[in-house]
Amino acid sequence: MAAITSLSHRTLFNTKNSNLYSLTLLAVLCITFYFIGIWQQSLGSIPKSSSSAAAGILSSDPCYSFPTAQLDFTSHHLPPDPPPTAAMPAPQFPPCDPSFSEYTPCEDARRSLKFDRDMLIYRQRHCPEKDELLKCRIPAPYGYKVPFRWPKSRELAWFDNAPHKELAVEKKNQNWIKVEGELLRFPGGGTMFPRGAEAYIDDIDKLINLKDGSIRTAIDTGCGVASWGAYLLSRNILAVSFAPRDTHVSQVQFALERGVPALIGVIASIRLPYPSRAFDMAHCSRCLIPWGTYDGIYLIEVDRILRPGGYWILSGPPINWQNHWRGWNRTTDDLEQEQSRIETVAKTLCWKKIVQKGDLAIWQKPTNHIHCKANRMVFKQPMFCHSQNPDMAWYTKLEKCLTPLPEVSNIKEVAGGALQKWPERLNAIPPRISSGSLTGITENMFVENTELWKKRVEYYKKIDYQLAETGRYRNLLDMNAYLGGFAASLVNDPLWVMNTVPVEADQINTLGVIYERGLIGTYQNWCEAMSTYPRTYDFIHADSIFSLYKDRCETEDILLEMDRILRPEGRLIIRDDVDLLLKVKKITDGMQWEGRIVDHEKGPHEREKILFAVKQYWTAPPPLTPEQDQ
Repeated sequence: MAAITSLSHRTLFNTKNSNLYSLTLLAVLCITFYFIGIWQQSLGSIPKSSSSAAAGILSSDPCYSFPTAQLDFTSHHLPPDPPPTAAMPAPQFPPCDPSFSEYTPCEDARRSLKFDRDMLIYRQRHCPEKDELLKCRIPAPYGYKVPFRWPKSRELAWFDNAPHKELAVEKKNQNWIKVEGELLRFPGGGTMFPRGAEAYIDDIDKLINLKDGSIRTAIDTGCGVASWGAYLLSRNILAVSFAPRDTHVSQVQFALERGVPALIGVIASIRLPYPSRAFDMAHCSRCLIPWGTYDGIYLIEVDRILRPGGYWILSGPPINWQNHWRGWNRTTDDLEQEQSRIETVAKTLCWKKIVQKGDLAIWQKPTNHIHCKANRMVFKQPMFCHSQNPDMAWYTKLEKCLTPLPEVSNIKEVAGGALQKWPERLNAIPPRISSGSLTGITENMFVENTELWKKRVEYYKKIDYQLAETGRYRNLLDMNAYLGGFAASLVNDPLWVMNTVPVEADQINTLGVIYERGLIGTYQNWCEAMSTYPRTYDFIHADSIFSLYKDRCETEDILLEMDRILRPEGRLIIRDDVDLLLKVKKITDGMQWEGRIVDHEKGPHEREKILFAVKQYWTAPPPLTPEQDQ
């Protein structure tokens, strides 16, 4: 047993000795090869001084070198990463000079002087070229305040919002407008209705029925401060009022401050921006339009936009000239000839004069053209138009020809289809759709679109609680209205919507459908400015506008125009593809808008998103005092 134990100790000792020898040998070999390596490196080195070899190696310049292998760990199957770039800051748009606070790009007085004065061509739209576009934000005047809510705004506005006294002086005896300290008061008067618009409308109601819902849409040519349209609203009649930007400073601006639908416009050499058969009633109260001149071309245009059976109302010169000729500073012969020319043109258009009483005369357009076509043997002019689309009305030249009504099968049929009375006509199938004349839109599509927008507006109101607040907004704009579903969903609120149909969507021109529903609107190219004053709208809705205008014009130019026509503290809803919306959001961050992007009403998996934004309150700085100006 002792022998076995002794053998085990010797074996263990030998094993340990063997391991120690191996480790020692390995260490010697490593040290040897290390010094051999240093020696080989020193062969190519020439010391610069008599210092040690190591110092010579560290400080020498090699005259040759051995090739050394470099391991490449980069991927050769993917494109290289782009070089790192700094995040681009949001573009900044400074305020424009305060002198631009009422700038209307396409009705600029200085630019208009370049154009012909014949037929008031110089007062038409003349928009700036691309290199003339402002890249700044239009300021509100110093002291600007949020307008009064409707219906208080019908009578009152803040003077600082539209600081002009000219009309108050010029129309002092006609009760158009009065300046009372910091307020503008609108008594409701007019040149031909000194007793007030309410009494004047009552006089019209005694001649044609304004109460039964058969008249819903109206147009007021040469509107003044739009008191006629303002007081029709209480009778559920929605009027578009227009007037040029002329010596009657800011009349359309006053109308908009009152919360009344209005646009800058003039009947000159191009069609008004509305479809054919749009309005149930047209009105002129001393509007100074020479109806009997130029072969009646202006009445021919009114005929185009009047629906079958619609009314044209005229008051002021030359109506009742026998009693007013002295006050109008005109001769009896001159006024009698003017009325004769108007009567003649109206007959050639196949209108029927249904009444003239006091200062009012009313004509009615026929419900179809069966008799009118037959009497072309008597009235050689105007002949019926054949070439132009009757609904095409964007820079479209006026023609001295009569717009033909759609064909009918008998004398009692209403051309284009009869409209239901208001409010049923809002959701009834519009005749342009039911007849199949609007290619690509079916009755089912109309019904589905109406329901879709009811759900969308409900969703909007859950996110923007101020849209849900009755009376918070008055003047609304829908930049791409399609069938008017957005406006129709808000019809019970005390507001109005200007429905614009972009001319780029001309393949499906839906503005006629909007008017058949009893709503109002206009054509618009959003690469150009709108014919309205700054700060027109309290709320702007834009559905797929930036998709439509992608590669047509600059996104920032459209957004700057939206900023121009939106009031301080006004709100916007923009819905579009998420990529475009992110670009829009980045631009608006430099425009003093606050906004957030939220998911589509169907959920987060939809590419379309919605931007809710508000324009912050800011104004021009206070004007300099004479001492500061020095």
